[in-house]
Amino acid sequence: MTTVTTAWVGELTDALGADSVLTDPDVTASYARDQAMLAEAGLPAAVVLPRRTADVVAVMQIASRHGIPVVPRGAGSGLAGASNAVDGGITLVMTRMDAVLEVSPADRLAVVQPGVVNKALRDAVAGSGLFYPPDPSSYDWCTIGGNLSTNSGGLCCVKYGVTTDYVLGLEVVLADGRVLRTGRRTVKGVAGYDLARLFVGSEGTLGVITEATVALRPAPQRPVTLAATFATTAQTGQVVERVVTSGLVPSLLEVMDNTCICAVDDLLRADLDRDAHALLVAQSDTGGEAAAREIEALAQLCRDAGAEFVHTTDDPAEGDLLLAARRMALPALERLGTTLIDDVAVPRSRIAQFLDGCDAVATARGLTVGVVGHAGDGNMHPTVCFDPSDEGQRDRAFAAFDDILELGLSLGGTITGEHGVGSLKVDWLEREIGPVSLEVHRSIKAALDPAGLLNPGKVLRRVPR
Repeated sequence: MTTVTTAWVGELTDALGADSVLTDPDVTASYARDQAMLAEAGLPAAVVLPRRTADVVAVMQIASRHGIPVVPRGAGSGLAGASNAVDGGITLVMTRMDAVLEVSPADRLAVVQPGVVNKALRDAVAGSGLFYPPDPSSYDWCTIGGNLSTNSGGLCCVKYGVTTDYVLGLEVVLADGRVLRTGRRTVKGVAGYDLARLFVGSEGTLGVITEATVALRPAPQRPVTLAATFATTAQTGQVVERVVTSGLVPSLLEVMDNTCICAVDDLLRADLDRDAHALLVAQSDTGGEAAAREIEALAQLCRDAGAEFVHTTDDPAEGDLLLAARRMALPALERLGTTLIDDVAVPRSRIAQFLDGCDAVATARGLTVGVVGHAGDGNMHPTVCFDPSDEGQRDRAFAAFDDILELGLSLGGTITGEHGVGSLKVDWLEREIGPVSLEVHRSIKAALDPAGLLNPGKVLRRVPR
């Protein structure tokens, strides 16, 4: 460790305490990357675990004074390399700031620190008859701060929307250590620019979120669940389109292709139909007869489209088993090899074309590609499986990843629906948003972080000085 490094590490230790500043390389290496295992990552010089906003202020002041890059990090559940470390920098791990500070049933809001686990927030408000809807597949271990930073979605986005739809206000520590409080506790409010939503989805490149005021909804009713299998993607796409045009609003509408069905069946021994080309899982949580009617209407759409199998149930335990099959799709695919997990959203009218296109990419590149996704909002997760020890397979896997991004854009889609740009898709951002939008992005970054210390190399490629 150089003298300069020793100096700023000493300042961090003095400010936060020795137990909050980790420098052992064997320890810091464990914080080097998120779940996007093939995204590039450095080795942090220090891992810092703050307990309060004042700690984050101290970190940013010290980092700003010494010109040290800072990478904010939650639980590390991300899938785009957004929290991957920078060589010689500080990785700021927010998991100790894990308090639910307030639950207000009358105002239908909660105030939370960023280290609160998504499921823990759900559990904390359930006793008040309330519900925090955003539910990423990793909801039982991902943190609210990470959800905010990537604007996470989840299985119930089709009805309830994504993280940004629930953000009322934020406390953010800026790059120079100033504390910005933005947003409000009221249902309505248009005073000034909507700065809170600017920080949502910014992946730690504009500031460090230290507190969030989030809206809550009344708890959903007992769900009714549907599962249906199809012989073709065209049939599946037809059902999704008709769900939208018929005015049905299920709380959940998910799709798995044959590769995912077989992988999950191998893992769970769930007796899934291994010959099916696609599996749809849907739920309605409107309660009672209304939920039963909504699911029956959806079931009829499936039958009209030629579904091979349609099953409905109002048994919550059976519904949970069907959802478990969907939630285990990515772990099941990981058993087939190393995975490159894509995150492309397309218009719902193009889902069938996208699924067929992914099949074509898999054939052309000679690889396995499994697709699982949120059919209700068009957010698909094609997952490329390969052997990383085989250089040819590795190269073809990255080529397939790019093919799928190109396919999504060609269908009027986006390169990321909920995982973020991170470091994996930096080169693709300009292709989607164009040079003028990219310049606006850079201007905002320069205004809030002129030295480029916050999460450098993520979302926007570094500009040589």
